[in-house]
Amino acid sequence: MRLNQVHLRNFRQHADTRIDFDSGLTGIIGPNGSGKTTILEAIAWALYGTPAVRGTKEGIRSLRAPARASVRVELDFDLAGHRYHGARTLSSAELYLDGAASPIANIVTGVTDLLRRRLGMTQQEFFNTYFTGQKELSVMAKMGPAERAQFLSRVLGYERLRGAQALVRERRNVIKGELAGLQGAMLESDAVARELEETESRLEEANGKAKAALNQLKKTNDKALEIAPRWTAAQKEREALQEVAAELRLKESEEAGFARDSERLASELAEILAARTEVELIKAELSVHKELAAQLHQMETLFQEEGRRRALIQNPQSLEDVLKRVRERHARVETAPAEEAGVTAERDRIKTDLDALSSQIEAARTEWVRDLQEATTKRDTYRVQYKEIEDQRERLADLGPESPCPICTRPLADHFREVLDDLDGKLTAIRVDGKYFATRVEQLEEAPAPLKELETRARLLTEELERHSKALSDVQLRVQDRTQIGRDLAEKEKRLAAIALDLEAIPSGYHVTRHAELRQRHEQLAPMAARYARLGALTEKEPQVRKTVAAVQKNLETVRVRVAELKKRQKESRFSEASFAELRAIHEKTTTDLRAAELSALGAEKELEAAKAARAVAERNRKELERTQERLRVLTADRRLHDELDRAFTDMRAELNQHLRPEISELASTFLTELTDGRYNELELDDDYNIIVLEDGVPKPVISGGEEDLANLVLRLAISQMIAERAGQSFSLLVLDEVFGSLDEARRHNVVELLRRLHDRFEQVVVITHIESVRDGLDRVLAVRYDEESGSSRVEQDTPVGLESDDAARDEYAAAGAAD
Repeated sequence: MRLNQVHLRNFRQHADTRIDFDSGLTGIIGPNGSGKTTILEAIAWALYGTPAVRGTKEGIRSLRAPARASVRVELDFDLAGHRYHGARTLSSAELYLDGAASPIANIVTGVTDLLRRRLGMTQQEFFNTYFTGQKELSVMAKMGPAERAQFLSRVLGYERLRGAQALVRERRNVIKGELAGLQGAMLESDAVARELEETESRLEEANGKAKAALNQLKKTNDKALEIAPRWTAAQKEREALQEVAAELRLKESEEAGFARDSERLASELAEILAARTEVELIKAELSVHKELAAQLHQMETLFQEEGRRRALIQNPQSLEDVLKRVRERHARVETAPAEEAGVTAERDRIKTDLDALSSQIEAARTEWVRDLQEATTKRDTYRVQYKEIEDQRERLADLGPESPCPICTRPLADHFREVLDDLDGKLTAIRVDGKYFATRVEQLEEAPAPLKELETRARLLTEELERHSKALSDVQLRVQDRTQIGRDLAEKEKRLAAIALDLEAIPSGYHVTRHAELRQRHEQLAPMAARYARLGALTEKEPQVRKTVAAVQKNLETVRVRVAELKKRQKESRFSEASFAELRAIHEKTTTDLRAAELSALGAEKELEAAKAARAVAERNRKELERTQERLRVLTADRRLHDELDRAFTDMRAELNQHLRPEISELASTFLTELTDGRYNELELDDDYNIIVLEDGVPKPVISGGEEDLANLVLRLAISQMIAERAGQSFSLLVLDEVFGSLDEARRHNVVELLRRLHDRFEQVVVITHIESVRDGLDRVLAVRYDEESGSSRVEQDTPVGLESDDAARDEYAAAGAAD
């Protein structure tokens, strides 16, 4: 893996930071808390998501960023001959391959899983190989013996042998289970042979019964074929006679119906002739009735218009009352527009005052929160510093004058008390400052009085603004009513004028007495007019009735002729019901015998099929027994093969583990010799993978903290190089975070020189540290500082420069150690 570029936006204290990485030895240098390790954390977050960062997901966003500002990290890197570009936010992720326009993954879990597979490492394994922090150097020391062996096997690729062996064992268990199942379900050979013999005998017996049943069926079928023509002819003759009888009954019914229709039509024709005579008698009186109807219709029209005139005369009075009320309402809302302008101006004035007061409140609140956060940060910082110095003093006090100097590592001797007094002075100063800021935090936990006063004024203004807003709404409703009332007033005045015009257009001439007389005479003549209408309708049916009479007479004659023909055919028929019954009995007995023979033949055929099926089952059992025996032979051989594979994998893993510790020890010893200028030239791993440093071939019983970190560092470098060699490609990337803290100046220089000489094995090495003295040995320096004014970290590229003297380096280290 090789880093090309990383871009952080609103990630912790980095508001907008872009870093380009190059080959060689790069140093990211800055004071504690400036945001150096955050860069490493952002790279891990881009690869593995939220589990790779400290704290919770909500703590990733910069405190100075707006609430909805985007948190985004973009990482560009090369891996296995391809270039990847990943982008991750708090809720999304994308991954692009070789500059493609479309992502190869675009969901959070999908991007994380794909990168984990391409890197071939989990998050923990990635931090134990590519990335190394000061607190992570002794990762193997925290593991048990079995965990150390498994960890090395996993990161070096040996764990695949364990996975292959697990698959072999799983397959062997499946084979054993199948063998047991086959052996338990396998048929006995004697039972199969006995079943074959029994089914052969059953098949011969079923064949004999089937042949006898078929002979009996043939005889019975011949008798049935002989009687079938006679029975068919008798059935046809009987059916023909039944059809004649049925048609005769139908025609006799039609004859009776036509006779009834003829009588009914004759009566209806006589009634029509009588109606014609009565119509001629009342025709003269009906002319008077028509004239009365015309006069009555005219009077009814005048009656309706008179009612409309009376209704219109009543409407103007009620409409005048409504108009009076509408004019009064219109006068009351006439001043609403002027009131609206005044209320609007007063509301706007209050709103302006409230906005200005809100700005003052926000400024006062921001100042209060900033003071509280600053006091809390100072208090927590002093607590951490106090704990660190107190722990350092306790360690020195426990070791006494033989305690190593923090700078040169030589025993303090006569300077022991001087160093303790210096540490006690620092503790006293930190305790005083810490108490001050603790008191300051307690004072600032409650909002200040000016802020409370401003909030009270704001609440009062808000209430006043609500009252004026409500008054404005009332006035605006009155303005809307004014417009509506004006429209109603104009509409009702227009309606009053229309009523006056309608009254002028209504005709006169209605007379109540004349209307009653016409209605009475019309009602007296109405029954006669109704009877005239009925009789007229009856006389109009005369042509249709006469036509129907002629058709009914013709149909009646036709039906009578057909009835005579059918009666003649009944007399001439020679069909005998007794002969038909005798023939039917013979036919039924023959059919019954045939059915019995068919059932007997069918039963014999079923028995034959069952015997054949039993024979087939016995044959299948024989073949299944042969297949099972062959399968048992194959599975037995396969189980033996997997037993051999299991033993081979066990021997291979034991052989690899036997060579693993010497190989790692040899590589680590080479790095240790270079870092210590030959003082220590050998490092071994015992059977439990514990680190043993040898001095002149003799195990050193006690090593200092710096020597322990050095041993862990060279062990980490050796493991990283072995990973590269096992992968068959350059490991490329190595990141070291704060690994110089416990090393003296000479060993820091040796570490830097070693990393430079390892360029052929580690193309890209990134060192993160707060120690300025290592600048001189770096190819490229990225300076990180925290800008108090903007509240964010800044990253700038600096030119590496050498330190002026060893004394200056020692002073600078002492100052950095005190700051830590």
